[in-house]
Amino acid sequence: MGEDTPQENVSSSPSGGEQRGTAQADGATGSKLMRRKSIRDEITGIGDLVLLDPLTEQSLIANLRMRYGNDEIYTYIGQVVISINPYKQLQAYTADVVQEYRSRNVYETRPHVYAIADSAYRWLRDKHQNQCIIISGESGSGKTEASKIVMRYVASVCGKEKEIDRVMQMLLQSNPLLEAFGNAKTTRNDNSSRFGKYMDIEFNFKGEPLGGEITNYLLEKSRLVAQAEGERNFHIFYQLLAAAADTQLKGLRLERESNKYPYLKPLSGDVDDSGMKDKASFKDVEQAMVAVGLKKPELRAIFRLLAAILHLGNVTFTPVERVDEDHACELSNRAAMQNVAFLLDGEEAVLEKAFTEKTVDTRKEQVIVPLSVEKAAYGRDALAKAIYGRLFNWLVQRVNSSIKVAPGGKRKSIGVLDIYGFEIFQINSFEQFIINYCNEKLQQIFI
Repeated sequence: MGEDTPQENVSSSPSGGEQRGTAQADGATGSKLMRRKSIRDEITGIGDLVLLDPLTEQSLIANLRMRYGNDEIYTYIGQVVISINPYKQLQAYTADVVQEYRSRNVYETRPHVYAIADSAYRWLRDKHQNQCIIISGESGSGKTEASKIVMRYVASVCGKEKEIDRVMQMLLQSNPLLEAFGNAKTTRNDNSSRFGKYMDIEFNFKGEPLGGEITNYLLEKSRLVAQAEGERNFHIFYQLLAAAADTQLKGLRLERESNKYPYLKPLSGDVDDSGMKDKASFKDVEQAMVAVGLKKPELRAIFRLLAAILHLGNVTFTPVERVDEDHACELSNRAAMQNVAFLLDGEEAVLEKAFTEKTVDTRKEQVIVPLSVEKAAYGRDALAKAIYGRLFNWLVQRVNSSIKVAPGGKRKSIGVLDIYGFEIFQINSFEQFIINYCNEKLQQIFI
């Protein structure tokens, strides 16, 4: 439908019962204050596509393009808001803009994701009804940014008492931590979410936040061991190598050059890292780790596991000939295996045996079967993905333990769903197939 086709929408429906909002954002990274208040302003087109006449694909795209050219990236479709990624920083999220939308009816103000967030919050506070904001769209459309904008708005309007501020800061600080471990650079987005996240923020009867819970879905673990041309592994690996102190890297037996680790190399070609700010981002991650309550022993364990995964990528095998055996292999890089065993507090001999052999149980005995180079490499990659997957799940659980609400009392919640975008690659992983299916089902909510 053209380059300015809407890719994501955000909405909250003022109906009875549990509220469910939707968000369709082509990436809301900012916007100038809209120059006109009338949704039927001739210069800025129609602010609500329900009023568009005639309503055709051509007129819809033309209207969105007209508004987009005027830096008006938000447009309503009834109670759904479309957001088109401006791919530049604009001034639409200042304190003055927050006040413009605070406690205002959706149609009293210009289209904005703040209007959706405010509507959801007021229905929860005044009507005591649970809310949900669904954010959907293709990769690079700005879903993660939209979810953070919603959370920052709620943090701005729900009060400034010390405990309220502490809870909201804890929730906000979880974002850079989970982004470092769950986001990666793709060909379409430098900070693409490679997992789905549902954040449930719980409030008391006065509309004050008490805490929350994060649920994660479908981490793209296949990215850990191989990336397409021009893409990167998860951010945290590059941030660690770029910003960790020399003494820390030495303790992890790592070197600063990322090209020395096969898991950080694309399948072919080079990756343009010019736009990535790994050093600065690592400082934000360290601050977030402290903010959510991670202790020094836990931090050391996290970095040891990350280093072990990088060293696993350097473990290689060579074929060997054995009597009566068609396929067998042995280690060809013992130093890498020694590093893995050291970082995992394991025994090198046990790890080597696990990679190069398998045990088959028969009725009468156990048979040791050697593995081929391909099967040994598959087992190595499976171990790396299992370690990272469990580490990520543990991080989410650890964050939840810091923001968990004490049991008892009546509570209401606002849920924000940020699920990573649909894409079609030349090579599509099973995870991508599943996420595309989920996005198709979510689109039915908007229809």
